[in-house]
Amino acid sequence: MSWQTEALKAKTILHNSLPKQWLLPEDRLPPPDTKNVIDFPKISGLLSDRELSITDMSATALVAGMESGRLSAEEVVVAFLKRAVLGHQLLNFATEFMAETAIARARELDEYYKRTGKLVGPLHGVPISVKEHIGMKNHTCNAGYVAWVNDMVQDDALILQCLSKAGAIFHVRTNQPQSLMHLCCSNNLTGTTTNPYNRTLSPGGSSGGEGASMGFKCAPLGIGTDIGGSIRAPAAFCNAYGFRPTMRRNPCLGIKAPGSGQEAILGVVGPLAANSLEDLDLFQRVVIDSEPWDVETSLVPIPWRRVSQHKGFTVGIMWDDGVVRPHPPITKALETAKSKLQSAGIKVVDWEPYRHAHGWDIISKLYFPDSAITQKSLIAQTTEPTLPLTTWAFAYSSPDPLTIPESWALNVARDEYRDEYHALMKKIGVDIILCPAYVGVAAVLGEAQYWNYTAVWNVLDFPAVVFPVSSSGGHAEDRGGLGKGEKDEESRWKARSEVEEREWRKWWVDPGRFEGAPVGLQVVGRHFRDEETIAAAKVVEEVVCGLEGRVRL
Repeated sequence: MSWQTEALKAKTILHNSLPKQWLLPEDRLPPPDTKNVIDFPKISGLLSDRELSITDMSATALVAGMESGRLSAEEVVVAFLKRAVLGHQLLNFATEFMAETAIARARELDEYYKRTGKLVGPLHGVPISVKEHIGMKNHTCNAGYVAWVNDMVQDDALILQCLSKAGAIFHVRTNQPQSLMHLCCSNNLTGTTTNPYNRTLSPGGSSGGEGASMGFKCAPLGIGTDIGGSIRAPAAFCNAYGFRPTMRRNPCLGIKAPGSGQEAILGVVGPLAANSLEDLDLFQRVVIDSEPWDVETSLVPIPWRRVSQHKGFTVGIMWDDGVVRPHPPITKALETAKSKLQSAGIKVVDWEPYRHAHGWDIISKLYFPDSAITQKSLIAQTTEPTLPLTTWAFAYSSPDPLTIPESWALNVARDEYRDEYHALMKKIGVDIILCPAYVGVAAVLGEAQYWNYTAVWNVLDFPAVVFPVSSSGGHAEDRGGLGKGEKDEESRWKARSEVEEREWRKWWVDPGRFEGAPVGLQVVGRHFRDEETIAAAKVVEEVVCGLEGRVRL
């Protein structure tokens, strides 16, 4: 069979799963050249005012509403299904809807509540969108490869089991890129996902479908994976929240990806949230409290600690990673954050990045220790086209597979780098680092090529949170002193490398390309200080952003 014939199977699964009763006719959708569609649910006529209110709520607020009896699980899941169907029509973010099973599960939860007056668990009735390569029982799992389009999963991934026992409902699966190694989101199966704030921009990757889901509020919580920024970039690009936990805390059993078994750099699974950092903490608490290490024995048996919020910590602001200077909207956000943190009495120091180019040299070689032979062989099985950003990612690998001594040497370098960075934070007394999540705002589709504002924390294995600062930071007036037309300034500024020149050309060509793109920042903590990192991020967000926009019952 041709690869197109095989790929059609994924499209058919998606098409057949779409709840047709909630599809809007094409003439009622915004025209294709409408970039920002974030407010379309309000004028679409598909959702009632109550349903719009429900889909604006955090997971924490939804659980409180169901516990008090003001909301039912069924009306909650229907509201989010409607919004998700609309979001898919506009953004192409889904790979499969599970409307019937989701509604049936919601009815079971409502019956349980009616009978007992209690919730099933701390996620009772909360709809959660799920990245496609996280295995789901009796569903196919292709992980973005045409060669795997027929692969059926026999059991739910362990993380889904943990969440389901707590009452979560899985209503939609979401898109990912070929190879799972893009900061964009495109494959040969279900196509390209776009950003709800500007549909010419990337929603991030590889959890790009999750980014779009959170940005459009198709679910209050989502599940993504991250080996180089794949949770945090989508969160930053789509005005959402995301958390990369320390490795071996969250269960990865049942997550399908090529290259499984290499342990030099582990991917992690973690939450994205549409509305609040509180929801990230809720997600982590539910997963860790289920003691997943009793099943997946490679996990560390560390309970989720309840950490109080306080301002007695030191923030190191990293303005620049020493390789690529961030674009003006990001620098402006950091400047504003510094001023507000200092005014709030929080100690702030400048953080000089420690050998971030060295960190990239290590991790980029460890991503594909077999020279990407595993991934290339999967693509070759069906002769599906290798997409440009897949080729870009594979180019990070060595021309030949690493030898055992080469792999050992890189592992030693990795561990030494981790120890040195941790020791430096301790010496200077920095508890968290506030820094960019990406060189700029959301990348133009196909242009996301620089990962190291996130990937460096993967090689260091530091927990990291992304939170939104502004829902629209890509306007031309925010471009700072190096925008289009300011050629004198541009000519005086000399790039430190070809990489920096390449990334800044994307801005100089026309800052207006990024109009409407949100701005997000990243809070990085120390190894295994996941709870403290989220708690500190809550304080930083409240100081920098206030509590505006928080929707509570």
